[in-house]
Amino acid sequence: MNDASSFTFGIEEEFFLVSPKTRKLMARVPKAYLDACRKRLGQVAAPELLQSQIEAATPVLHDFDEAIQVLDHCRAGLAEVAEAMGYRLVAAGTHPSSHWAHLEVTQKPRYERLIADFGIVGRRNVICGLHVHVAVPPGIDRVRVMNGVMRWLPLFLALSTSSPFWNRHVTGLMSYRQVAYDEWPRTGIPDFFLDQDDYDAFAARLVQAGAMRDASFLWWAIRPALRYPTLELRIADACTRSEDALIIAALYRCLVRALVHDPSLAVSYNQQTRRIIDENRWRAKRDGLEAEFIDERDGSVRPVTRWIDELLAITAPDRAALGADRILQRLPTLLSRGTSAHAQLQAYHQARSTGASPEEALRSVVDWLIVRTTQKIGTDERIDTRP
Repeated sequence: MNDASSFTFGIEEEFFLVSPKTRKLMARVPKAYLDACRKRLGQVAAPELLQSQIEAATPVLHDFDEAIQVLDHCRAGLAEVAEAMGYRLVAAGTHPSSHWAHLEVTQKPRYERLIADFGIVGRRNVICGLHVHVAVPPGIDRVRVMNGVMRWLPLFLALSTSSPFWNRHVTGLMSYRQVAYDEWPRTGIPDFFLDQDDYDAFAARLVQAGAMRDASFLWWAIRPALRYPTLELRIADACTRSEDALIIAALYRCLVRALVHDPSLAVSYNQQTRRIIDENRWRAKRDGLEAEFIDERDGSVRPVTRWIDELLAITAPDRAALGADRILQRLPTLLSRGTSAHAQLQAYHQARSTGASPEEALRSVVDWLIVRTTQKIGTDERIDTRP
């Protein structure tokens, strides 16, 4: 099996567009911005539910060197077009200070249907995520692989947290995005389906009942993609630092390969398993990298670092086969400096300690986000977070 071709991957990143003057979200963005992005980047750029957001979806990636080049190129392109039109690009799970009520919905039939179906839940969807697709080789049941990934989902959230603020408030959580997303139906941790046929039968039942148009309306933290032969990780917050996004993609790609080559790595599950995973997801929402997760095998409670050690141990052959170790050598840096949520809170509290008002402190957070979003992978971080 040629792993480069069997475990190709893709990365989707969602971004906010903000005003450089107010640091607030742009209420409306003309279609000319999307057109200019597509002229520069091709179909990589796509609209999101709200006009204040835009998505970049990479082409199929075969190795991590290619991923570095593509991620840097996409972010730079989106940011430079935005700056030329008077906006700034921000990668974060939530915007620190903007309110949803004044934001405009993108005029697209799918999004108009969502607002018609879900009302205020759709209008409050001012959140950005990171999605990672990994191809599953032909003949391998994607849903059985998904079952094996499930216990690790809270760890991917903990590594990505970037949404400690909501509507100008410190939430006390590292990922408020996950809380906001829980307002939607068919989100969170999926059930353990027997196999792809079982999953498809469930999706078909909801379609037949008029609950959804197709399986792309299953918005769980992980799912078999409808249009691609991939397993799509959806739990992660949008990563302010692009290298964090790449670390998460590398770990996930290695885990998928490990479960394909050795299905015995998947932990057996029972009626309690999904609830324990969801409890761990709550701990990741609240505490991020400082979370302690329950091990469903024996009930023990272990810190995130121990879970990472276990994941690295079981994926050692896969990291070597996929050339992931060069990317994952930056993982200790992520763990020591923290995620975007840590940096945002540090910037906020540092500003407040020097006499800044809450509004001024939030502006300093957005300033940090603007600068860090477009720094290239591997760039040393020397950003003054003071207002």
